[in-house]
Amino acid sequence: MNLGKLESYKSWLVSAGIAAAIGIWLLSGRLDEHSEPGPSAMTPTSAEELRTSVRVRNQTAEEVTRTITLNGKTAPARVVEINAETDGRVVSIGKERGERLNIGEVIVRLDERERKARLSQAVATVKQRELEFAAREKLEGQSYVSEAQLQEAAAMLETAKVELTRAKLDIDNMVIRAPFDGALQERLVEIGDYVKAADPIATFVDDRKLVVSANISEFDAHNVTKGEFASAKLATGEIVNGVIRYIAPVADEATRTFVVELEVDNSAGNYRAGMTAELMIPAETIFAHKISPSLLTLDDEGNLGIKTVNDLGQVEFHRADVAMSSSDGVWIAGLPQSASIITVGQGFVNAGAVVNSVTEVEVDTAVAIKSGQQD
Repeated sequence: MNLGKLESYKSWLVSAGIAAAIGIWLLSGRLDEHSEPGPSAMTPTSAEELRTSVRVRNQTAEEVTRTITLNGKTAPARVVEINAETDGRVVSIGKERGERLNIGEVIVRLDERERKARLSQAVATVKQRELEFAAREKLEGQSYVSEAQLQEAAAMLETAKVELTRAKLDIDNMVIRAPFDGALQERLVEIGDYVKAADPIATFVDDRKLVVSANISEFDAHNVTKGEFASAKLATGEIVNGVIRYIAPVADEATRTFVVELEVDNSAGNYRAGMTAELMIPAETIFAHKISPSLLTLDDEGNLGIKTVNDLGQVEFHRADVAMSSSDGVWIAGLPQSASIITVGQGFVNAGAVVNSVTEVEVDTAVAIKSGQQD
């Protein structure tokens, strides 16, 4: 009887045992959770170990002269269009296009036609009028000629002299010469062409002096003075020196910039006009740091600059104010006189972050020690 009852309650007893086992297992898990030590107790980590480490270079600003760099081009110092001053047919050519001439050398010669005869006639007329005037002047002293007749002779003499001058000028104008030392840029006539007075003959340029012209902003214009020395880098890489000869007194209405011109000596003819060039004008003297362009980085707003670490270990971002540049680096103004410039790791830290600074001297020392141990 008792065994029968036990069999009837067997399923209930098994269920109760399973439920009790589950409860004990859950309870043991909560007790283990409360008894486990926290991270601070197991791995004591200092705040410094959680900071990002960056490599820095400690350097002091140097005094440099800020250079204003402008894009420009070279041009001849003077460009003139030579026109005919008399009529005639071209009978000879003095120089070809591109050739250099000294002042007075022949470019084009026109035919003489009747010019020599006209000159001889003018000379004879002047002699005749001189004799007439001398005779009347003598007779006027003897009261045979009136004052009016004497003045008439004087006027006729002056008219003859004017005609003689015109005849001489006409002969001179038949030869078209270089107005100054320079080069023949273009010749518009050939042998056999007939030209009239005021017809264009040639374009002549003064290439003994070149002008590097550029536009300077209204913010930098006050740093440029007429007569000061400056330089320019040509497209060929050559550096030429010269003097500022012109600064526009009024800005361009569209661009708000001023034209500035650098005059360069080209008497040897080594440089050509029309080339692109960089005009480099010395400006104010400032303190700046020389860095590699690879150290420049962008902030969240897209501004180009450089990152430093201050005395509190915080990262600071300075917008790049490039004072001047060279083949081996750029000079950045606006940084403190003494600065710790981040050279490695600047891309992984933001302004305001606290970092561990490792100087390049410490890195070089550690590398030297390690190298010595290996040897």
